[in-house]
Amino acid sequence: MLIFLLRRVLLAGVILLIVSALLFFMMHMIPGDPTVVALGPRSTPEMREAFRHLMGLDRPLIEQLGLHFGRLLTGDLGTDVWSGRPVLAMILEVLPFTVMLAVASFVWAVSLGVLLGCLAVVHHGRWADWLVGLVSIGFVAVPSFVVALYALLIFAVALNWLPAIGAGEPGNVLSQARALILPSFAIGLGWVGYVARLVRAAMIEAMGEDHIRTLRAFGVPERQVIYGYALKQALLGVVSVLAIGFGGLLSGSVFAEIVFSRPGLGKMTYDAVISRNFPVVMGTVLVTSALYLTCMIIADLVSAWLDPRVRSSLA
Repeated sequence: MLIFLLRRVLLAGVILLIVSALLFFMMHMIPGDPTVVALGPRSTPEMREAFRHLMGLDRPLIEQLGLHFGRLLTGDLGTDVWSGRPVLAMILEVLPFTVMLAVASFVWAVSLGVLLGCLAVVHHGRWADWLVGLVSIGFVAVPSFVVALYALLIFAVALNWLPAIGAGEPGNVLSQARALILPSFAIGLGWVGYVARLVRAAMIEAMGEDHIRTLRAFGVPERQVIYGYALKQALLGVVSVLAIGFGGLLSGSVFAEIVFSRPGLGKMTYDAVISRNFPVVMGTVLVTSALYLTCMIIADLVSAWLDPRVRSSLA
């Protein structure tokens, strides 16, 4: 397991380096002069040249790339162009808000999705199964930003039940929890249907296994067969997909953070792209990629821990 973990970590490091290089070249391929976008059309040539020197854009491209990799290896993500603060410190300030939003969305979406999937299996071939399938497809089909806009209009503007913007009052757990409801609902609704369909398909396949038929033949209660054996086996094949889903929630929170004006990595990335703040853009994208890869590594370890066949293949 230790060798397996080291391999995954080394592979993740290589992927991050590749992502960093691609992002570096993509940022330089964006059309337009970043100094004009940042300083405005009325800026003087002297101001633009000073800004270009501040961002290091006056150096050769290869030298800029080398300096960029050198900073990354020391844990330096650069400096914010406008405030002069370290990008890493700025990211660490807003990272808890994004993680909190992703975790809240993930927990309720997976819980409800697994429940609906089990309900469909228990009533397989009957009206409840068809209803769950219809609802699941509907949840998957609706885009997250559409759900966010309508949730904002209905529950915050029309009914005034929940706050429309912000992340709640600092230090007030109840206020922060209320501010999480609408954005987590917006980005987690699609995953309810996706998880329900995955669990249903995996459990139907598991219910046809020989050991499940043996348990039924020995008179094991149907509830115990479904929730104690079939569901556990079905979740083994869903774990990696759930990890991908959590990474998707991290990256997809940008819509919710913009619509609901929440601090987070997504909103910080959006604001940095608009202002051509290259260090912040690269720092936030790299941190998001690192979180995504971390989710994948954790999923591999959980799969190896739950499934003896995976552990034996690693030995």
